[in-house]
Amino acid sequence: MNLILAIIIIGVALIGGVVAGFVLANSRLNKSAVMQKDNLVKEAEVKNEAIKQEKILQAKEKFLQLKSEHDKSIAQKNNEIVKNEQRIKQKDQELAKKLEDTQRKLQEVDGVKQQLAQQLEIAAKKQEDLEKVHKRHIEQLEVISGLKADDAKAQLVETVKAEAKTEAMSFIKDIMDEAKLTANKEAKKIVIQSIQRVATEQAIENSVTVFNIENDEVKGRIIGREGRNIRAFEAATGVEVIVDDTPEAIIFSCFDPIRREIARLALHMLVTDGRIHPARIEEVVEKVKKQLEEEIIETGKRTCIDLGIHGLHPELIRMVGRMKYRSSYGQNLLQHSREVANLCAIMAAELGLNVKVAKRAGLLHDIGKVPDDEPELPHAILGMKLAEKYKEKPEVCNAIGAHHDEIEMTSMISPIIQVCDAISGARPGARREVAEQYMKRLKDLESLALSYSGVEKTYAIQAGRELRVIVSSDKVNDQSAEQLAFDISQKIQTEMTYPGQIKVTVIRVTRSTGYAK
Repeated sequence: MNLILAIIIIGVALIGGVVAGFVLANSRLNKSAVMQKDNLVKEAEVKNEAIKQEKILQAKEKFLQLKSEHDKSIAQKNNEIVKNEQRIKQKDQELAKKLEDTQRKLQEVDGVKQQLAQQLEIAAKKQEDLEKVHKRHIEQLEVISGLKADDAKAQLVETVKAEAKTEAMSFIKDIMDEAKLTANKEAKKIVIQSIQRVATEQAIENSVTVFNIENDEVKGRIIGREGRNIRAFEAATGVEVIVDDTPEAIIFSCFDPIRREIARLALHMLVTDGRIHPARIEEVVEKVKKQLEEEIIETGKRTCIDLGIHGLHPELIRMVGRMKYRSSYGQNLLQHSREVANLCAIMAAELGLNVKVAKRAGLLHDIGKVPDDEPELPHAILGMKLAEKYKEKPEVCNAIGAHHDEIEMTSMISPIIQVCDAISGARPGARREVAEQYMKRLKDLESLALSYSGVEKTYAIQAGRELRVIVSSDKVNDQSAEQLAFDISQKIQTEMTYPGQIKVTVIRVTRSTGYAK
């Protein structure tokens, strides 16, 4: 028992010793940490004070530097002010001197004016004296001759006029006789030289275009299932597509060259692309129409540049480009107008007239044949009105309107245009009367159908034996379409002259379009 107690006491003593030692060591460590902290604080305060002093020194140096620069700037501005004041004083002195010179000159001018006034008074007196002397002299002559001055002057004038008229009439008679002898010869010479110098080939327009294909397999794709592709193509272009046994060829038939060209370009794009279906056909046809319009404008610009014609209105340039796709009695209208322009330029040069005006009038003389909406006016009058609308010169307008004698000629250019137009059209093989009449009949046929309400497009196909009328589905219903076909056929029958019979087909298509977004 005593042993256990002794052991416990010893253990407690050991634990107490350990605890006492730990507490003593901890207190020493705390004292050391406090001392280190104090030392760090003192060192920081010393460094802070050193930095503070350094910053103060830097600030003082900066202040002194800025002050020095400020003083220099002020001194420089003061010097400039002094210089400006000196310049102003110098200018004031110069102005004062100039003012004195001006006043002195004004005084001299006043003196000169007084001298001139005196001289004018003297001259006036002398003029009065001269008039009095002249009047007395005339009175003396009247007394001697027995005639007054006005009567003598009138007799002298009449005598001189009679002599001059007699000599002039004799001179004019000689000139007229000589002119009659040489005029016919010179005119023939000028016309022959002009024709020889402008010997262009003639281009005869046809009403069909041949489209070449690589193989006959393409024909089936163009026709489509149950002919839907070819029907969509004909409806979009207004051109009859003839697919027959001719190897590697498809024929486009239409009286309008623009439609044939649109059909040719569109089919070329479709065959090249390979995708041929109704929706694609409509998309390509619209795209080709825009491209052809740009090509027409470019053709007009290129024609004006080739002929050296400048300052033409953009709308007239567009009409010149459309001439490429128009014909006059089978003769290509653009080539005909270019030939007339060159002929007019040569003749005007031979006769000493304005070459540029003659060439301009020659190019525009048939511009009245171009517009699609053809009113009931001769093409010469319509062309003159278009030229006046787009601010062409009066000589040009008169030459356009008078080249078929619809109006009176008022300039020397007008008969030249008339002659050159006849020369270009009278060449062997240049024109075909039958083709022009045929195309006019087809245009009249389409215009007649367009006059009805609800009609959007009309196409004369099958050489004029069929008229296809495309109507708006929201304006014309199925019953009205039947009635419209009947009305158009009756009107054609009563108002037009044509061989055989004409089939009128009214097409009404309803489309619904939605967009998924």
